[in-house]
Amino acid sequence: MAQLNADTLRSIAPRFSGGNGAQQAAIIDAVGPVLHAILAQYAIDTEIRAAHFLAQICHESAGFRATEEFASGSAYEGRMDLGNTRPGDGRRYKGRGLIQLTGRANYAEYGEALGLDLLNNPEIACQPITSLRIACEYWKRRDLNRFADQDDIETITRRINGGLNGLHDRRAYLMKAKAVFGGTAPDSSAAPILRQGDKSAGVTLLQTKLNAAGYKVTTDGSFGPGTAAAVKQFQATKNLTPDGVVGRATWAALVDVAPDKSAAPTLRQGETGTSVTLLQTKLNAAGYKVTVDGRFGPGTAAVVKQFQAAKNLTPDGVVGQATWAALA
Repeated sequence: MAQLNADTLRSIAPRFSGGNGAQQAAIIDAVGPVLHAILAQYAIDTEIRAAHFLAQICHESAGFRATEEFASGSAYEGRMDLGNTRPGDGRRYKGRGLIQLTGRANYAEYGEALGLDLLNNPEIACQPITSLRIACEYWKRRDLNRFADQDDIETITRRINGGLNGLHDRRAYLMKAKAVFGGTAPDSSAAPILRQGDKSAGVTLLQTKLNAAGYKVTTDGSFGPGTAAAVKQFQATKNLTPDGVVGRATWAALVDVAPDKSAAPTLRQGETGTSVTLLQTKLNAAGYKVTVDGRFGPGTAAVVKQFQAAKNLTPDGVVGQATWAALA
């Protein structure tokens, strides 16, 4: 797996200015030098595992800019299910960490696991490196590597959030994380095996890669007959068994595909489709936060102009061959 560092986090995170930007920089600069080593201690050691982990903590920490929840914690006062049995426990043991640790009982449990006195010094949980260790310990205790290997963002989100709150943003961060690692998981042990009938973020990634290779499919996360047919065509051109099953060999063949001219048409505000999805994915990979929804709206247009200006291109918001080439 590629070395993880502060630049990895910056490539995934949204951009902030002012006080928010300073807070984000402080967290990223503190965590970056130890990120790879700490994740390895928790077997978050393949690209698909790291992508899911980083996407989730990016969302949970409001874009790597907070290791403490914004609310006071008074809402947790008297919550026996959290072990808050003494007056003031709600505020004292409010949510802290990149995946927020909440409640007296959890502070005691994780403090013991990490060898820290979090009960008497709960503020320690806010320290960036400690907050990363708490998130990793949480990840391990809920067996989330298993679901990352399956590219199952919904189960991971439910085990962290209790529901699917923020799923859209978590998916967007996951797409950016995958793009940082080259668009898919080249580690054969981590690449999910996909078949017709599957529905997941892994299928969305597959469809994006097929479109980049010039095979027109709808990017909807559903492995239907159209996607199966495109997979078989792709496999045949790569001298693979054209069975429509996306295993390790097919993923490996998809890793290095680049958009050809037919897959990268000139795009303007108001357009929709898989080419717009590909554009948005590449913008996110370049560090420009944009929602990956296949719709070229005002937000995408504004980000395109920013990217073009940074690349010394005419910032007209029209994505032609020069802009595609800069994104490649």
